[in-house]
Amino acid sequence: MIRNTNAGWGSVSRWLHWILALAIVGMIGFGWWMNHIPARPDRFFYRSIHADIGYVILLLTLLRLVWRVINPTPTLPADSQPWQKLAARISHGALYLAVIVVIMLGWAHSGAHSPDYSDFFGLFHVPQFTTPDRTAANAYEDRHILFAYVLLALITLHVVAALWHHFIRRDRVVARMVADEAR
Repeated sequence: MIRNTNAGWGSVSRWLHWILALAIVGMIGFGWWMNHIPARPDRFFYRSIHADIGYVILLLTLLRLVWRVINPTPTLPADSQPWQKLAARISHGALYLAVIVVIMLGWAHSGAHSPDYSDFFGLFHVPQFTTPDRTAANAYEDRHILFAYVLLALITLHVVAALWHHFIRRDRVVARMVADEAR
């Protein structure tokens, strides 16, 4: 099934979830590695690739949000407590918000950095919304890193909640995101 139902996630939602999950976790790891390697001539290349993938993640995240708006969100099990439903809504909203904030701070850093990271895989230049400014670039980069750690904490919370649903509650919430189940 392509579209979501009240009982489960459709294939588009599942694919976007897992592609974004792998890309975001990979980008956090790649970003950490980039900031911990000694300065070297190819550092700009790695930062450019990081920025390019960030632009793709932003596009996919926006696509996922649009898809989520035009599709129903599967309901939590009937025995879920009101606080659990609220916590799920808040944590999912926080995840989306953190992803967008991290990317926008990275994009702001790109424009403030000289030279910028606007060359998208050598195909075209991504418009920048900030201008070159070393002090601003450093501030954007610091905040980009800080919010990447906030995002990592939210991802950890999301995974712990998924494990809780799967192993403690045994309520099929995780199974709905893993495979297309008969509805």
